[in-house]
Amino acid sequence: MLMQLHYTIHAIRPGILYKYHAMEPETLKDLHPKAAGRLMTESVPTTHPSATIAEVESFLLTNAAKLTTINYIYVLDKERRLSGVLSVKEVFRSPKHTPVAQVMRRDLVTVRPHTEAERVALLAIDRNLKEIPVVDAAGRFLGVVPSDAILNILHQKNVEDVLKFAGVHRFENSAREILTASAGTHLKKRLPWLLLGLVGGVAAAMLVDIFGETLRLQLILASFIPAIVYIADAVGTQTQTIFIRSLSLDPKLNIANYATRETKIAAAIAGTLGVMMYGIAMVFWPLQNVPIILGLSFSLTILAAVAVAILLPWFFNRIKIDPAIASGPFATVIRDIMSLAIYLTVATVIIS
Repeated sequence: MLMQLHYTIHAIRPGILYKYHAMEPETLKDLHPKAAGRLMTESVPTTHPSATIAEVESFLLTNAAKLTTINYIYVLDKERRLSGVLSVKEVFRSPKHTPVAQVMRRDLVTVRPHTEAERVALLAIDRNLKEIPVVDAAGRFLGVVPSDAILNILHQKNVEDVLKFAGVHRFENSAREILTASAGTHLKKRLPWLLLGLVGGVAAAMLVDIFGETLRLQLILASFIPAIVYIADAVGTQTQTIFIRSLSLDPKLNIANYATRETKIAAAIAGTLGVMMYGIAMVFWPLQNVPIILGLSFSLTILAAVAVAILLPWFFNRIKIDPAIASGPFATVIRDIMSLAIYLTVATVIIS
């Protein structure tokens, strides 16, 4: 009876959407800790389309201390469905007797309770909003994810991505735990990926040993192993970072169109660096076949690095694993071994 009475009052004058209007506690427990429904606040200003600007202004001046956020005033119908929104700036610069319905914006940006926190934050940035309203399947207003929560989401994600690029994973709260976790905890979280790097290094050494005869025939080729590996890693890291960020910004990214564009870019980079390397080798190392081996190897390793940089995160994303995991030591090991294999194979074939 109390809730029904409050809805009736809500329908005729501005008010506050209190917590018991929002999601049921048992429903809230089913949500992921980083879902929008767990991050939202319900103590926000709401009003009805027929209310006047003067009523809204009076309500804000009287109740500002009770509200968690007053960036926007949310306009609800009798069923609590979100009909529109207006900013505080619009309230104080509009004529006092104007109905809210004439001022409110109807092009609404909303999320559902189960929407991932990162998606909420990226949506706020993309649409230049200070907070994002949360609605249920019927469009009923539940609350908002406020600006401080959005900033915290972005901070946490930034720290997580930086750690993943460095091969450090599985901190529950990365921004805090990297400062407070014990030495043993850090060891457990950092050592596995370094062991993977060690295994990759051994595999690379074995690969070089297999092609030892080629390197003995043209010792100068061994000097270019660091350069080949570096260029592949540099191009791969650039491509991978941009692709992972693109997936975050647009979960429905058209992979075919994206891969086509990146292939053109990779071809231009590979061609430019390959030709430059060929020209440099012709000046300083005009030995038998060395310029062609270096020019061709640089081009092929760059193309292969770009392919891995797109396919690896795409695969992780398809199996519902954070594609950022496809970075750091894991991606580096794959690129290094692949680059060496291409370089030494090209050298062996051409020298033969």
